[in-house]
Amino acid sequence: MQKIIKIALIVIGLISAVLWYFLPSGDFTIPEVAAEAANSSAMNFMFIITYILLGIAVVVALVYTLKNLFSTPENLKKALFALVGFALVVIISYFLSNGEDLDPQFLTDMNATTSTVKNIGTGIYTFLILAIVAVVLMIVPSVKKLIGK
Repeated sequence: MQKIIKIALIVIGLISAVLWYFLPSGDFTIPEVAAEAANSSAMNFMFIITYILLGIAVVVALVYTLKNLFSTPENLKKALFALVGFALVVIISYFLSNGEDLDPQFLTDMNATTSTVKNIGTGIYTFLILAIVAVVLMIVPSVKKLIGK
């Protein structure tokens, strides 16, 4: 298996080096050169290779993560607790954001609806709550350690 992976990586590296040679040279500030680079078949093949490698990496990471997750009931229980906790944070954040934080004129200028603003507010509140929890979880053990001595 190791030899197959090494050979595949060498072949992908050689193909990428050949494609790199065929890339358009020069500065991409001129619109014609940028259009040439965007329409370059070498560039398209490099993007295809990138997408394939990214897809393989995502699949392998998910397979091994799920394999380890389902290998013991304790790991599955911990993961479910984490997912339920995260879902609770998102639900709390959704109810904290009201969707009317912005000027109505700004909403019409940006073609945004109140539901879009509410979703953005949910994301911001989720981030803030998780950041506060992370800071508290870093500070509390340090304070306990200081008081305990």
